[in-house]
Amino acid sequence: MRRGRFITLEGGEGAGKSTQLQTVAACLTAAGIPFLTTREPGGTPRAEAIRSLLLSPGEAEPMASETELLLMFAARAQHVKQRIAPALAAGTWVLCDRFTDATRAYQGGGRGLDLSQIEALAGWVHGDCWPDLTLLLDVPAVQGLARAEKRSAKDRIEQEALAFFERVRAHYLAQAAAEPERFRVIDAAPAEATVTAQVTATVEAFLAQEGAHD
Repeated sequence: MRRGRFITLEGGEGAGKSTQLQTVAACLTAAGIPFLTTREPGGTPRAEAIRSLLLSPGEAEPMASETELLLMFAARAQHVKQRIAPALAAGTWVLCDRFTDATRAYQGGGRGLDLSQIEALAGWVHGDCWPDLTLLLDVPAVQGLARAEKRSAKDRIEQEALAFFERVRAHYLAQAAAEPERFRVIDAAPAEATVTAQVTATVEAFLAQEGAHD
């Protein structure tokens, strides 16, 4: 059986990942491809519990950056083991809102943690289970944060200063430049319909390349 393909959506706050996840799902549905949608941190009951711990504001005890990093990978370990790897092995495609590239950008770029330690954790937790296609929805941090503020109350990470999110964005773009064969940068600044058209065209090109319409 042919292994399923692993597609991730990445981007900062307000980039429109949730909306465009639905666009990608529609493309896969139209192509008759079996897939599951999931998210990080989260994706399984235990990993979702870790997500709540990560994102809930806790002023009484600030979370150390190292704790944040390890919790991200703890959730990811559970997610990959219980959901992502079995699905891919069964030939099901996986569509995921964030993965390790987010950890590189947020904990590496944003927090300034040692990138070599992040890579070591990635190697231990999921080995060669990396996305086949990563859509990076790129939007200026100021614009993205303005969108996010209209959506809901800020979680713990969203409460960071603008400079943090500018570092996150810069690191995302650096990753995309370093791995052009996997990343596709989508300009997420325009109106939703324009972004949707970009995402649709990108996914359709990937499906054609994979022979998914055969």
